[in-house]
Amino acid sequence: MESTKTRILKKLLETDGYLSGQDLCEQLGVSRTAVWKYMKQLKEEGYEIEAVQNKGYCLKDVPDVLGESEIKSRLHTRWAGQTLYYYDEIDSTNTQIKRLAEEDAPHGTLAVADYQSKGKGRRGHAWDSPHGSAIYMSILFRPDIRPDRASMLTLVIGLSVAQAIRSNLGVQAQIKWPNDIVLNGKKLVGILTEMSAQMNYIEYLVTGIGINANLREFPEELADKATSLQKEIGHKVNRSALIAECMKKIEENYETFVKTQDLSGMMEAYQEVLVNQDQQVRVLEPGHEYTGIARGINAMGELLVEREDGTITEVYAGEVSVRGLYGYV
Repeated sequence: MESTKTRILKKLLETDGYLSGQDLCEQLGVSRTAVWKYMKQLKEEGYEIEAVQNKGYCLKDVPDVLGESEIKSRLHTRWAGQTLYYYDEIDSTNTQIKRLAEEDAPHGTLAVADYQSKGKGRRGHAWDSPHGSAIYMSILFRPDIRPDRASMLTLVIGLSVAQAIRSNLGVQAQIKWPNDIVLNGKKLVGILTEMSAQMNYIEYLVTGIGINANLREFPEELADKATSLQKEIGHKVNRSALIAECMKKIEENYETFVKTQDLSGMMEAYQEVLVNQDQQVRVLEPGHEYTGIARGINAMGELLVEREDGTITEVYAGEVSVRGLYGYV
């Protein structure tokens, strides 16, 4: 059940112009004093709300704040993110979702944090950024799929986040196979999926998503490899709006994935945003490297690489790294 504050915020976001206090009282079944109290709370959180006698309330400016009410007021999904936990600071959203999963949290549960003290990337790499600058979120899935299909979910999420950035901000985010999201050749988003499974069934999957939203600077060793939305666009982005758009795309693509049990319903969309499509790539297998041309993915999410002799090799994500010939992409 949405809180009254969330419902008031939703009404303000949906209303172009002034919203009558009397109408709010009647629609939400609360007193005028309660409406005034929630408006005061929202102003304290940074929302610019103008109150005019006989006209009502008008939302003039929305700050980039994260919070349960702010995120929930923007969600238009059936299950993705509907059970929501928000933290100002946490060790890791992936770790927290795993804790919640063990306590029977439902499919689609979302944990969002403004700051992570022990965030982690692939192969255990640590990741840190200041308060108010990044999106850290993890979502819980309880899929009815075989464990050997689980790795495909990471590609589903990668596609969803790239599509959300494109539709929410109008920038051409792309994917570096299998699931790094890049903008202008630099990394923008990291995705990490962890699984709890028995021999023949999945108990749950947790996917963590870290988006460099409003970071202004990077440590020296990352400056030529990573970027942020603010750096590329030139202004701050509203993190809650982007989170809501990610949930919408994740819900759509996840349902397609579970129906087909593979990526056949998304191959075309994935290839449209694949940064290496029809480009030369270097495949770095342990003890073996070779060059070829990326020809998109197959229904299992493997990268198809055309070798110099014309044969096609199916590259499985695992420990294989694919790079552009002259750098990261």
